[in-house]
Amino acid sequence: MTGFVVPTAESRWPVRRGEPPTFSVCISAYQVAPLIGDALASLDEQTLAPYEVIVCDDGSTDDLDAALAPFLDRIILVRQENRGMAGARNSAMARATGEYVVFLDADDRFEPTRLERLGALATERPDLDILTTDAYIEVEGSIVRRYYTATNRFVIADQRAGILSANFLFGLLAVRRSTIVGAGGFDESVPVVEDWECWMRLILGGARVGLVDEPLAVYRVRPGSGSSDRVRLMQGRIDALGRALARTDLSGEERRLANDAIAFATRMLTLAEAQRALTDGAPDARSRSLRVVTGRGFAWRSRAKALFGVVAPRTAGERLRFRRSRLSTDPAAVLAERE
Repeated sequence: MTGFVVPTAESRWPVRRGEPPTFSVCISAYQVAPLIGDALASLDEQTLAPYEVIVCDDGSTDDLDAALAPFLDRIILVRQENRGMAGARNSAMARATGEYVVFLDADDRFEPTRLERLGALATERPDLDILTTDAYIEVEGSIVRRYYTATNRFVIADQRAGILSANFLFGLLAVRRSTIVGAGGFDESVPVVEDWECWMRLILGGARVGLVDEPLAVYRVRPGSGSSDRVRLMQGRIDALGRALARTDLSGEERRLANDAIAFATRMLTLAEAQRALTDGAPDARSRSLRVVTGRGFAWRSRAKALFGVVAPRTAGERLRFRRSRLSTDPAAVLAERE
């Protein structure tokens, strides 16, 4: 199985299936009129055509209709009031009829052979519920690196432990529709990390994941609001892991891994809150920086920077704002900030 990275097959499943499954591509669209045409055009170029393409307009107020006009004869369009990424994906999935649903964000694109290669993996390994590929990460028009790296690896051996430690799935994935619908889809109450929370639920529920180890998508990272985004991200991670800990089927080791991940996210939250307070010139900037200085588990470099925030919060804030200004011109800095 050249190019496939997969867990060991279970004997109860056949080795191969007769033909590739059908893929329903689901796209959530909110304020992406200038970008969605490129995503949809990439589906027209697929060597294995999607079974159907479903676009959910999540309450957009831009000129999305004009952007979709050239594609209306080959998409299913769903409209709703704004409910966020999770709500838009759920609405698109509700209209899907393919065996697998494949997620494509409106500002990203697929390489021409992506669905064909996902189909080849599904044919070889019908026991897999989730299929993904590697991807190129693009920032401000420049390819920065591939998604999977020496430090960001796809987990093969113990995927239950892997998903509790970190989200090891590239998110523009294909998932068996019956599996994700049966699990309730995306939880719309989960902030920011609704995808990770969903994959965690599926894998802990028995789903298995395979990877096509080729960069077959372009994932575009856009500048965000820096530390404010990281505050929400870490809060979301803590919430998602807390939900996992409420399960009764975790082993002792899995509970330890989840608690370790919560401890790490809590430290990162404390650091992000301190940076946001310094950047905003908030009255509690000094006290939040002090929490990093005196807290457990922080690297000495983080403590040193936080100590500067305690001693000179105004100057520290100015430096953070200057660093933030680089995000519009330095792709590596954008990616580092978002990770």
